[in-house]
Parts: sequence; C-alpha cells; structure tokens
Amino acid sequence: MSETPPGSSIDPTLPLRAKAGDRQAFAQLVDVMYPRSLRFALHMVGNREDAEEAVQDAFVRVWHNLHRFRDDARFEPWLFRILANRCRSLMEKRRRHQAVVQYGDVPERGSAPRASDDRDWTEEIHRVLATLPAEQREAFLLRHVEDMAYEDIAAITGVGLSALRMRVKRACDVLRARLSEVIRDE
Repeated sequence: MSETPPGSSIDPTLPLRAKAGDRQAFAQLVDVMYPRSLRFALHMVGNREDAEEAVQDAFVRVWHNLHRFRDDARFEPWLFRILANRCRSLMEKRRRHQAVVQYGDVPERGSAPRASDDRDWTEEIHRVLATLPAEQREAFLLRHVEDMAYEDIAAITGVGLSALRMRVKRACDVLRARLSEVIRDE
C-alpha cells in the first residue's frame, strides 16, 4: 500500500523547509501546487481572472501564515482550505456585486450549441458544475477532480465525513441527471 495519499504530489519536507524560511522551498511548493490550485479555483469561481486572483491570494496567505502550519500536518489540505475560503469570498463578493448592478436582459454567455456525437463535454460539465450549490461543487471538485480523500476534504471544509459523502453524492446525482437531459434533448 502506498504511503502517499491520493492527490498528494509534493515532497513532505518542502512545507517544513519553507516554514523555516527557505524561499526556494516555498517557490517549489508554488510550482508544484499552482496547476492543481488553479484548476480547483477555476471550477469553483467559474472564470480565470477570479481563479487566478484566488490562487495568488491563497499563496500570499500561505506565505504569511507558514508559522501556523503544524509540522505534523499535511500541506495540501491546509493549502486547499485557505484556497477554498478565498474562492468562497470571491463568489460572495461577486454575488453582492451582481445584486447591486443591474445587467438587464443580456445573457452572461451565448446560447449553447447543439450537442453532437463527437462533442467535447467540458463546457457542458462546467455549466452544470456552476449551477451546483457552492458546498456541493467544492466537495465534488476536491473528491473527483483533485482526488482527495474524504478525511482531507473534512480538514479543508470543517464538515463531517457523512455530510461530505452526501454532498458529493448529491453533486454526482445532479451532474448525471442534467447531462442525461442534454443527451435526451438532442
């Protein structure tokens, strides 16, 4: 059995070296974790600009709070907890902004093209993910995109294991149902 948990891809000494002030170790952490962090943030907030802002802000917060990182802790759940909080804050900021600004009848995106047999489902999946409640989307992405263990997701979200499993199940059920509707409508 592997000692490295699913989704883990960093040398466990890097966070400790970074905590001790090794800037090169921190740069390596950023290099290794940036792609996964950006992918998660992009799925959470729905646009690249906000995702990049959330990731950059998360890494700045990590740097400033490394002294709080426990030596016996795993780095990925700690980072993703900070990142998830930044994503939630940006989504709330966007929600408040949209509540104040009236956009009229202009659609946010153009109409969806008709699906074909060789279609790329990426856009449709992104569209459905965006309709999920933030808690379900976050749990689904951490489990099925970032391949994290439920225990790590619990550490990130502060939610119990049974509630997390239910969030992931509900997200999967909604995704399956909505994608089936698309296929039926073709």
